[in-house]
Amino acid sequence: MTKQDYFNRQIQLWGEETQESLQSKKIAIIGSGGLGCSLGMALGTSGIGHIDIVDFDEVSLHNIHRQIAFTLHNEGQNKAKVLKSLIESKNPFVEVRAFDMRFDEFSSLSGEYDLILDATDNLETRIAIDSYAKGRGVPWIYGSVEEFNGQVCFIDKADFGVFNLSDHKPAGISTPIVMHIASLQANLALRYLAGLSVVRDKLYYLYFDDSGELITQKFGMPKVEE
Repeated sequence: MTKQDYFNRQIQLWGEETQESLQSKKIAIIGSGGLGCSLGMALGTSGIGHIDIVDFDEVSLHNIHRQIAFTLHNEGQNKAKVLKSLIESKNPFVEVRAFDMRFDEFSSLSGEYDLILDATDNLETRIAIDSYAKGRGVPWIYGSVEEFNGQVCFIDKADFGVFNLSDHKPAGISTPIVMHIASLQANLALRYLAGLSVVRDKLYYLYFDDSGELITQKFGMPKVEE
């Protein structure tokens, strides 16, 4: 098996040089739930050379319908470790590490990344990710879902503090919107890591209106004052 064979379709997209450049990239996925599973599966087979996955939680029965990396046999197992094993079973050209710990513990470890992906489900951790990323001069990609709605933002200089209103927990989530938002995050990530243009600090909000039409709204995010 060769990289040329494995990544054939992407090489057709942007050439061998760009594909090979992904091998030196290193990312961290914070969270291995719904968004994290889809991100891991999309980016884990893309050619990115090193992926760290962080999650302290275990697979529960109610997770499996929307957290597509898990099966019934994984119930009770650590999510990050299960996702790591799945990625490695699909791609021999990636190094994956699973961190069975909370983000505050992970953030105290040494590590350098090209990009950080938010796959969490609470505001407190996202604020910590923002602080961690800005402290290292690394961009990160925010994603959140609720019901049939979702938000995505490639955050570089944006002030994430504008989200600091309340730690709202969604009452319910549609599985396809989780996959859709993670797909948008993964596309932004892959374009950035491949050296393609990416619009930064613009929030995309996707929702269905009363007639059932999918609406995408865009909001420029205020920058952090220096």
